Amino acid sequence: MVNLVAAQRPLLQGLMKMAGVQPHAVEIEPGTTMNFWVPRETIEKPKKGEKIIEKEALKKPSKPVVVLVHGFAAEGIVTWQFQVGALTKKYSVYIPDLLFFGGSITDEADRSPTFQAQCLATGLAKLGVDKCVLVGFSYGGMVSFKVAELYPNLVQAMVVSGSILAMTDSINETNLNRLGVSSSSELLLPNSVKGLKALLSVATYKKLWFPSCLYKDFLEVMFANRKERAELLEGLLISNKDPTVPNFPQRVHLLWGEDDQIFNVELAHNMKEYVRFYTPAA
Repeated sequence: MVNLVAAQRPLLQGLMKMAGVQPHAVEIEPGTTMNFWVPRETIEKPKKGEKIIEKEALKKPSKPVVVLVHGFAAEGIVTWQFQVGALTKKYSVYIPDLLFFGGSITDEADRSPTFQAQCLATGLAKLGVDKCVLVGFSYGGMVSFKVAELYPNLVQAMVVSGSILAMTDSINETNLNRLGVSSSSELLLPNSVKGLKALLSVATYKKLWFPSCLYKDFLEVMFANRKERAELLEGLLISNKDPTVPNFPQRVHLLWGEDDQIFNVELAHNMKEYVRFYTPAA
């Protein structure tokens, strides 16, 4: 029987190409490859009979760069499909798939957001990006904060939505108790239609209805690499005693839903109050 979610992939990929981006795999290091959707104009078509060499096949972006970093529920173009077309008119848009999403893979054991950030920054450098605005959603926001902290010369500004600096023990415990689940994996890596419906009920503002067969198809396609993704969630957790509050020289815009049930808006207000963000001179 045809998986309806899988059948839509070629359509989505075609729409992304029409919007001006196309896929390009980047070897970060031996054993680690990260997939990016990159501006079409940065990829040079080889001449007839000419062998493609990664460094020769890419050009530097010609417009200001925006990097869209997805959350935990879906890969890059699935998360950002409704924004890409509008942004490519004025910006060079890059959409990475973080490790263990969308074909990005590693044989390293490190599952921390720091490792994701290092791989993302290395990939962008190999693609000729030396300055960018990062837009991070949920899990992608935590990775984006880490990129901005470690590579301040790369990140000019950030837009962060529905995310936090780090998942501390106390934030994690409060969230799990409020949502009525025993672990982040139980919520974010559902293995049943019931579990997927529970995830969508807290992750979306408007209640969505799909036939049961579509939920089953979504489970089959969108939750690959379960073991590794569960390890990514474990890699997020840090002790309340460990966090340090970095000083961000970049402009940071926090974009939040008032009814966000996973990271409620109070967390955004707390970040704005306690994190040392850049403040322009009066």
